[in-house]
Amino acid sequence: MTAWGQFVEIISKPDNMPVAGALLLVAFFTWVGMRQALRNDKLIREGREDEILVEMQK
Repeated sequence: MTAWGQFVEIISKPDNMPVAGALLLVAFFTWVGMRQALRNDKLIREGREDEILVEMQK
């Protein structure tokens, strides 16, 4: 059995499903945070720091 097959077998057991869900949530919110950080950095580079709060409230 390959390493990927072993991983899928372990993660698909009922006791490990909450862990799998938590990993997906961590990945999603990390992506959201990094996306917002890049937007803020772009506004700062353009000298539009005052628009950061407005952009975050959209």
